[in-house]
Amino acid sequence: MKKIGLIDYYLDEFHANNYVEWIKEASNGEFEVAYAWAKIDAPNGMTTQQWCEHYNVQQIDTEEKLTDISDFIIVLSPDNPEMHEELCQVPLRSGKHVYVDKTFAPDAATARRIFAIAEEHGTPCFSSSALRFAQEYQGIDKSKIQNIASWGPGTYEIYSIHQIEPIVSLMGSEAQRVMYIGTKNWPALVIEFSGERRAVMSHHGWSCPFAMAVNFEDATSQCVQVQSDYFKLFIQEMVDFFRSGEIKVAHAETVAVIAIRNAGLKAAQVPGIWVTVE
Repeated sequence: MKKIGLIDYYLDEFHANNYVEWIKEASNGEFEVAYAWAKIDAPNGMTTQQWCEHYNVQQIDTEEKLTDISDFIIVLSPDNPEMHEELCQVPLRSGKHVYVDKTFAPDAATARRIFAIAEEHGTPCFSSSALRFAQEYQGIDKSKIQNIASWGPGTYEIYSIHQIEPIVSLMGSEAQRVMYIGTKNWPALVIEFSGERRAVMSHHGWSCPFAMAVNFEDATSQCVQVQSDYFKLFIQEMVDFFRSGEIKVAHAETVAVIAIRNAGLKAAQVPGIWVTVE
């Protein structure tokens, strides 16, 4: 059985709490989360020791030791992307397969620095929102997309990644500028890509599903609503990455996702004005 180590800012968060069982299930027991290390105890939850006891995972004293004894590594901290550069320093120098949880980085410059470490040390790695792997997006013809309208739940700061990721997977990494067109309670963003292609994404509260309307060059359209178990599909892709080493998302696309998200945060301060994606 292959051993996976978790590195987190703090454990007792949704991803860590579910990855243990989901990975075992997706791999039919071939892989298990065996080790964990966290920088701090969860602010409003179990301590690292309590979490490890609860999930039957061995607590490790240092990142270095965890990286050394693990076959594969997952860097978590899903809601604190500003921690990823620090948390990735050791595992991305290991040469072992590393998955880094969403949101990958707070800005594109940080994303590029993190990937540079992996590339320098020959460490296969990738990062993604689970929504990229939703079954409903897989059958969309990417070649002739002209416009996308995307919508979903949650706040822009944390949940925009789940709309930007599928948009980039379909329209590519050549985003040029964004404009904020939302309000305080309705975050919304226009993203302009090369070739005068555009995507509009918006957040409509917690009861809103993830959905998308896609318009093509021939004036036809396709509408989808995500109903598949995208988290389980994503875990299957992660397990296959550990098994095969096949990087599931190009680094350039991840950098583009982060650049768009950060440009959107800047654009929210100047609604109605184009902000360059850098």
